[in-house]
Formats: sequence, structure tokens, C-alpha cells
Amino acid sequence: MFDDAKNTTDLTHEENGRFIVDLFHRITMHHALWFTEVKHQMGTEKALEMLSVATKRSYEIQMKHLSELLGFQMVEGVPSSLLEMEPEKLQKLKERFAKNWLVNDGVWFQAIERTEGMNEAKRCNDSCWAHFSPFEAHSIRQLLDLSKNPGLEGLKKALGFRVYACINTQSFAEETDTSFVFQMNKCRVQDARKRKGLADYPCKSGGLVEYSYFAKAIDSRIQTECIGCPPDNHPEEWYCAWKFTLGAAAQ
Repeated sequence: MFDDAKNTTDLTHEENGRFIVDLFHRITMHHALWFTEVKHQMGTEKALEMLSVATKRSYEIQMKHLSELLGFQMVEGVPSSLLEMEPEKLQKLKERFAKNWLVNDGVWFQAIERTEGMNEAKRCNDSCWAHFSPFEAHSIRQLLDLSKNPGLEGLKKALGFRVYACINTQSFAEETDTSFVFQMNKCRVQDARKRKGLADYPCKSGGLVEYSYFAKAIDSRIQTECIGCPPDNHPEEWYCAWKFTLGAAAQ
């Protein structure tokens, strides 16, 4: 493949298809690297602000040209092909994207684990959550137009729009005016291990980062406490549980 091509003008039809897939990957990576560098240079808050501006403008430009080239319409920022899709198929597409996100996460973990060992894989995984959780919270805040400090109700709503919410089963318990408990009742990763007769994956170290960073990014007043998460023992009805408490505003 590509052996006879001196540059992109020499590609066969199939090679052009493969090259376009690679271009899509490069665009995605370049977008992420811009965010990473702005975060490094200017801090997380400014980077997320710039991300919102750049993403909105980039999406508008790219979809304008793609819609003209591929012959579909844009309806209030959404490709018409999605809006015209059967509801069941659109639901499956949403779930497939969520599953692909989880697969991608697992592929990265296993790639490191196989060559560098479990400890290195877990270290990278936990650090990745420190970046992804605030980003996902920011993305959801934009999607739902949440206020700066939306409180526990804002957090509850935001938890329902995480990627995990598309593929796992979760619930709320012990709700009061100042706190609630979030439970992950069915976890795609842990359920798969259970079917294979394997012990729970010890995800507590990552979860402590994931949930606390997410909650803080939604409302800086919210404190996170782990009720239980593997390798902790847990009841049959949930794999992990987290208590979120609304406290005083962070200084």
C-alpha cells in the first residue's frame, strides 16, 4: 500500500480512502494537542474557554464545507442525515459511539499494560482522568447551559449526560438537601470481567480522580467521598458508590 505513490496526487482510489481516514485522525489529534498546549501555557480554565471558542468555529467551518461536498444539509448545527435517521438506529449510533469511547480507553490501557506493566498502565489511566473529567464536565456544562454553580441538582443532571450514562446503569440514593449518593449499578467493564470469572478490576484510584474532578468542575463547592469501589467489597446492587456533599464555596 502506497508503495508506488510519490505524493498524494498519485494515490489509487483505495489509497485515497485510507489517506482520508488518516487525515481525520490527524485533525482529531491536532485539535487535542492544541488544547493540551494551551492548557500547559495558560492553565485549565483559559484552555477550556479557548476550546469552546475554537471548537464552535472549527465545527461550523468544517461542516459547512463537508455538507456542500457530500450533499447533506445542516439543521441548527446538526447534520440532516442524523435527524432523518430512524429513532432506534439513532439510539444505537449513540450507544456505539459511547462503546467506541470505552473500547478506545481499554485499548490504550492494554497497550501500556502489555509492555510496561499494570502499575504504569494504572498510573497513566489515573492521570488521564485528571484531564478528561474536567473536560467532560465542561463539555456537558456547555451542552446543558448550566450556571457557574448549579449545585447538587446540576451535578445530578450532568452525571446523566456522561459517556458512561449511555452504556452503564446508574442511580441515586440517600438524597438530602445537602448531599446524595451516586451508584454505578451495572458497569460494562466489570460485568464483562464477571462473565469471564475474573475478579473486579481495582478502579478505585482512578475513580477517586474521575468523580472528584468531575464534581468540582460542575460546582467547586461539591465534595466527593468514596462509599465503596473495587478492590473494596461491595453489595450485588452496585459496583461503586460515591457521596457528593454541597459545602462552602472554594476559596
